[in-house]
Amino acid sequence: MCLIAFAYDAHPDYRLLLAANRDEFYERPTAPLDYWQNHPNILAGRDLQQGGTWMGISASGRMAAITNYRDPQNLKAGAPSRGHLVSDYLLGSMPPEQYLESISPSAQRFNGFNLIVGDTVDLFYFSNYGQAIEKVKPGIHGLSNHLLDSSWPKVEQSKRRLEALLRADKKISEVSLWKLLQDQTVAPDDRLPNTGVDRAWERALSPIFITSPTYGTRSSSVLSLDRNNRISISEITWQSAKPTPCEAFRRNFTIQIPMSFT
Repeated sequence: MCLIAFAYDAHPDYRLLLAANRDEFYERPTAPLDYWQNHPNILAGRDLQQGGTWMGISASGRMAAITNYRDPQNLKAGAPSRGHLVSDYLLGSMPPEQYLESISPSAQRFNGFNLIVGDTVDLFYFSNYGQAIEKVKPGIHGLSNHLLDSSWPKVEQSKRRLEALLRADKKISEVSLWKLLQDQTVAPDDRLPNTGVDRAWERALSPIFITSPTYGTRSSSVLSLDRNNRISISEITWQSAKPTPCEAFRRNFTIQIPMSFT
């Protein structure tokens, strides 16, 4: 994932509303959102190169998502795949905060990451570039390739648009969230972050939906958890660098978690 906008405990009908784009090189092999054959309780896309995932949920109500922290000057050759931080949580049984505590001592082995893990009760955030494990506070949040709620243009824009949707409609439509995720507005140069890549690449990476000849938004995801523990998750997989309906396919799943789950 390279952009996650989410509302946590900020709507009368939903504990969590989340809209996210996964950006990756087009050549990297990927499986779309589905139940994993070798772990049928896991519902997620899959990185076929390393075997992990960028976002997913489990049949017991566990959920996790990750973004890379952009710091090209400090990339570690041979570092373990960050996608396994998501899949290991989904496959396990530790409460979310305990899981983050368990990975914290070895977090510097990985290249930079931002990790969100939760269940139907709690939601936590941790970055190996941050200071500590954080319990996510109720409100509108955004995450890209820097720390949670950093003031990057696309983070601020996606948060504003999500907040406007929550104010305007009691029932949030998936269509409105898909539109949010397809925005290709390029940030002005004076608002671009400085992450160690050249200015042209910084500009290309600045929209919510990224397009370039070799790298861009590969999939968009929408997840909701309502007050009755009903989780719905949908994914659009884009077949090219242009977000057009004829070049995409969409998958939808719903899981009902027992209200007694803690």
